[in-house]
Amino acid sequence: MNASRHSKADVLAAAMRLLDEVGLPDLTMRRLATTLDVQPSALYWHYANKQSLLAEVSNAIVGFAKPVAGASPWQEATKLEALALRDALLAFRDGAEVVSSTLALGLGADSALERLEASIAIDDRLLAHAAAESILFLVLGQVWHEQQRMQANSLGVVDNLDLSGTPNLEIGIQLILNGLSAKVKA
Repeated sequence: MNASRHSKADVLAAAMRLLDEVGLPDLTMRRLATTLDVQPSALYWHYANKQSLLAEVSNAIVGFAKPVAGASPWQEATKLEALALRDALLAFRDGAEVVSSTLALGLGADSALERLEASIAIDDRLLAHAAAESILFLVLGQVWHEQQRMQANSLGVVDNLDLSGTPNLEIGIQLILNGLSAKVKA
């Protein structure tokens, strides 16, 4: 198939499918080009490099988080935003690793932090940012841990793993929110 027949959206969709099939370590530009039946150089028409492609993949993963509307009080809205992000990350193989790497390099996935920060309805925006960032890192770490355990379990490396991280995640989020609420009231 001719490279010009693939749009940027086609390349992104193929990259996301490939991520689910082979995981982040094996998602290469060469493999993606083979999947699309084009030369690897054709991909660079849409993406300057693999990092820019992964930034778009990361944005798409974060965009998969269902919007939270009308939750009250703000602590509940923030918890629901965090859990929606968790669900989005878990929906894609290596989702937490892709998003975490993109954020670390400052290449994308900013809406994850923006949504969490916007849900924290306090006047001190610096404090809201710090709390949102803490919750984001907690979610990314918890999901990365869950995804590593799922991968190990699927490979038979270990047996009888408890793969349910949601209760501990919710407790951790609540601890951050309780601390923030106490700080704001002080």
